[in-house]
Amino acid sequence: MLDIKLIRENPGYVREKLKLRNEDDAVILKLQEIDKKRLEIIRKAEVLKELRNKVSDEIGTMKKAKQNADDKIAEMKKVSDEIKQFDEDLRKVDEEIEKELYYIPALPADDIPVGKSADENVEKIVCGEKLNFDFKVKDHVELGKSLDILDFERGTKISGSGFPLYKGKGATIERALINFMLDTHIANGYKEVMPPVLVNRASMEAAEKVPKFEEDMYRTDPDDLFAIPTAEVPIINIHRDEIFRQDELPLKYCGFTNCFRREAGSYGKDTKGFLRVHQFNKVELINFCTPEKSYEEMEKMMLDARRILDELKVHYRIIELCTGDIGFSASKCYDIEVWSYAEDKWLEASSVSNCTDFQSRRAKIRYKKVLEGGKTKTELVHILNGSGLATSRLMVSLLESNQTKDGHIIVPEVLRKYTGFDLI
Repeated sequence: MLDIKLIRENPGYVREKLKLRNEDDAVILKLQEIDKKRLEIIRKAEVLKELRNKVSDEIGTMKKAKQNADDKIAEMKKVSDEIKQFDEDLRKVDEEIEKELYYIPALPADDIPVGKSADENVEKIVCGEKLNFDFKVKDHVELGKSLDILDFERGTKISGSGFPLYKGKGATIERALINFMLDTHIANGYKEVMPPVLVNRASMEAAEKVPKFEEDMYRTDPDDLFAIPTAEVPIINIHRDEIFRQDELPLKYCGFTNCFRREAGSYGKDTKGFLRVHQFNKVELINFCTPEKSYEEMEKMMLDARRILDELKVHYRIIELCTGDIGFSASKCYDIEVWSYAEDKWLEASSVSNCTDFQSRRAKIRYKKVLEGGKTKTELVHILNGSGLATSRLMVSLLESNQTKDGHIIVPEVLRKYTGFDLI
C-alpha cells in the first residue's frame, strides 16, 4: 500500500502519478478529507489528555491537603470518557483510511514508458531464432491429442474448463520442465521453498491480492482460505512482520506451486487449451532486497528468467510495460513473451516486477539499515517477483516449435536428462 504520509505531504505528486495509470485521482481527495478528520480527532484528544493530566495533578494536590476532590474526580472521569470516545473515533477513521488504501495501486517508476494501454508497451529485445516450417504446423491442442499427452476434454469433465490433464510423456515433460527450472535457479543463488497453496486472508492482504482482486480468486468456506493465484503470496508471507539484518539481503527464493485463478471477466477471450486456464504450474522467483539495489536486482531477475528460455532455445521477446498497463502492485514491470507458431502471435510466459515497498509496507517486512558509526535504522525492504516461469504458455511454444513433419515432438536437449527420452 502507499504511505499515507506521502499522500498527506505531496498529494499533487500522487495524483499525477495515478493519472499516468489511468486511475481516478478522486480517491486521493477523499483520503485527504478523511485524514484531516483523523488529525482533528488526534488534536482534540491531545488537548483532553493534557487536561486529564492537569486534573490528575490537582486531585493529587487536593488529597495531600486533605481537601474534597470529588468534583475534580468527576471531571476527570468525564474527560476520560471523552478520550475513550475519541480513541474509538480514531480507530474507525484509521479503518476507513486503510480500506481506501487497499484500492490505490503502486506509483509507476519515473523511467518507465508513459502510455494508456498495452498498445503503448515498448519492445526491448527479441531473442532466439524464429523457425520456418515447410509444413503446416499443428497447434498444441492437436499435438497433445494426437500424441495422447494432453487431455483437455477429460480435464473439463473432472473439474470444468480451464483445468488441463497431462498424460504419459506429457506429464513427464511438464515435470522435467519444472525440475529444470528449479535446478537452474538454485544454481544461480535462489533458495528453494515449497509453500502451502491455501493461504489465509491476512496473507492475501499482505501481498495486495485482496480485497481488490477477490472476485478472481478461489476461496474455501467456511475456513476463508484462498487457493493461491501465484506462489508470490505464500513466499512473501514467510517474512511477514519480520525484520532482516542488512547483511541478510538480498534474499532470493524460488518455489514451484500449482496456481489458481478464476479470472472473472475473461469470457470471450481465447480460451483454447493452455491459452487461458484456471489451474497452471509455475516456478516463482522472489527477491527481498534493500531499496538502493532493487532496480539492479530486477535486471538480474529478468536475466534469470531469460536464461531458462535461452537454454530451451525458444523464440521470445522482452516487453517493458507502460504506465497504463503495469500490475497493481508494481512500479516497473517487464513481460517475457514466447512465440506461438500455430496462433501466430506472442504469448505472455513471465512477468518480472519491482514492487518497491508497496507490499512490504502492508506486510511489515523491514530491515535494519546500517548507518555511520554502526547505528541502525529500521526501513522497509523492496520486494521483487518474477515468473521463472509459468509452464502453460511456455508449453504451447515448446510443443509447437519442436514438432516434426510426421507429428512427433523433439524433446529440448536440456530436458532429456530429466525425461529419459528425446522424442514424443
